[in-house]
This record gives sequence, C-alpha cells and structure tokens, in this order.
Amino acid sequence: MPKYTFKDFKSDQEVRWCPGCGDYAVLAALQRTLPKVCEEKGIDKEKVVVVSGIGCSSRLPYYMNTYAFHSIHGRATAVASGVKIANPELCVWQASGDGDALAIGGNHFIHAIRRNVDINIMLFNNRIYGMTKGQYSPTSKFGTITKTSPYGTVEEPFNPGSLVLGAKGSFFARAVDNDLPLCEHIMLEASRHKGTSVMEFRTNCVIFNNGSHADISDRAVRADRTIFLKAGEKMIFGANKDKGLVLDGWNLKVVTIGVDATMDDILVHDPHADNLGLQMMLADMQGPDFPVALGVIRDVPQDCYDENVANQVHSVSAKAKVHSVDELLCSGSTWTVQ
Repeated sequence: MPKYTFKDFKSDQEVRWCPGCGDYAVLAALQRTLPKVCEEKGIDKEKVVVVSGIGCSSRLPYYMNTYAFHSIHGRATAVASGVKIANPELCVWQASGDGDALAIGGNHFIHAIRRNVDINIMLFNNRIYGMTKGQYSPTSKFGTITKTSPYGTVEEPFNPGSLVLGAKGSFFARAVDNDLPLCEHIMLEASRHKGTSVMEFRTNCVIFNNGSHADISDRAVRADRTIFLKAGEKMIFGANKDKGLVLDGWNLKVVTIGVDATMDDILVHDPHADNLGLQMMLADMQGPDFPVALGVIRDVPQDCYDENVANQVHSVSAKAKVHSVDELLCSGSTWTVQ
C-alpha cells in the first residue's frame, strides 16, 4: 500500500471559493483525513469517490485528486447511493450544501439515512443559498433578512441533527469550520462507521451571510456556548470547565459543578448506545440556554442497505437455474425458424 499524504488528494485546479469561505477548512480537513482512511481500510486512493450536487460546496470534487461525480441539484445523495450499491468496494464521500441536501434533495437525503447506505455525507451548513446570491435556505434562522425575505423569514428552520435522528440515522456528528482538528476527527470517525454517516459542518459565507455561526464560533464565546462530546467522557464545558449537563427528569439541564451538582452527577457521553431520545436532545440543544453540541453525537451499528442488496443478489444467484441472459433466452420452449 502506498503511504499517502494530503498532497496526494489535492488536484491541480485553482480553488475558486471566496477568500475567507468556510468551505476551505472542510476541504483541507478531507484532504488531510483521507490518507488515514486509506491506511486504515487498506485501499488505494483510486477507491475513493467524491460526489456532489449543486452549490458553492459542490465545487469540492474539482479540488480533490480522486474519482468524482458532479451531479445535478439535490441528487447528490441518489448518485452517491448508486455508486456505493453498484460497487461496494468504493469509499464514497458526498459534499452537499444545506439547500442541496435539505430542500430539493431532502427526499433522497432522508431515505438514504433510513436505508443506511454506507456513504459519508458532508453537509455544509452556511444557512444561506450562496451560489445563487443570497436567498434564504431551509436552515436560515427565523427572521433572517435575505434577497427572498426582505422583511425576514417567517419559517422555522430545519435542525439537520434532528432530521437525521428523526429518520433513525446511525451516525451524526457536528463541527464548526474554524476547528480543523475537530473536522478531521469527525471525518475519521465517519469513515469507520458502517452506514450513512452525516457530518454537519457549520460554515461561514463571508459574502451573503457573514457571521452566520459567530454566536458559537467566535473564540471569545466558543468555550461557553459549545460542548465537545467525546465518547466515555463527562459532558463538561465552559471556559473554566465548571459547567455540565445532567438529566432533570426527562429533560437536560445545565448545572454549575460544585454549586448545583457534583462531578458524579454529570452525564457521560456514549454515542454508541442506542439511546435515540438522549441523543436527539443533545442534537437539539441551542443557545442561549444550552451549548451547541459538537463532535460525534450518535454512532450505532445497523444493517447496511448496500450489504443487504449484495447478500440478496448472492443468495438468489446461488439458487438460480438461469445464470446468464443467453441461458434465459434459450430456456423454456424454444424453436428455430428456417
């Protein structure tokens, strides 16, 4: 096996995102993660495929030195699913924006999750349609003023985590674009997961929605407004590491350690437990009352659709009396015309 570096996954194409765009960080994280993925899986880089839809983030395949497919708007998940099912040996990564995946592509998105196709979906969430110059998207905050909502949106936004877990997804993780190590961490964990791995990357659009995630990404407030969930560790956060999460009846509650609760009271994160209720509450947390959860929130084993299809084909083929089209055409009652 070759020993790859991030340079092996960089194409010769000029990256044409706006200076300061959050997509740069996700691209860099993917290029830095794939050498580890290839090493762990024991595969050549020719087994890696990147699929995208339409949008700013969907330019990503051009910047990757891998096989790729730039599909049409909203159909990235359908194409990625088809690629994986047709050739289960491939390591498939999908790049989609919040509009591409959750609006026109929403139906494909939830059904890939329901089926648990073994693909890795990178959801770039900048809460805006950037490529088409600033219309509100399914994740835009209520009241956001945009080109198509000059007086503010009157729609409640999707929470991608709630959508994934509502479809009983087997893997969901979240990161912010300015935390490159965390982006790499959740990508590597996603690659290790068997099934549909959805990673939400909170990205900034400097032109049409600048500061879209500043309430949690700015260095001055990040420690108090986010919580990095790590398997087997206490759910602690805050600049002084003095805040934590506990269960108060059926609800989560933020406490101050040493004042409202002891360290023993703080919940321990277990993304591998099939505890959909707690994981849904973690994915739903938002300010100002709760920190936004980052890291791997859910990672549980489930049957994979592509494996089930392959097993079914193998089983049926083993019992079949006809093994080729030629045999089919020559089977049954046949005659020769002179």
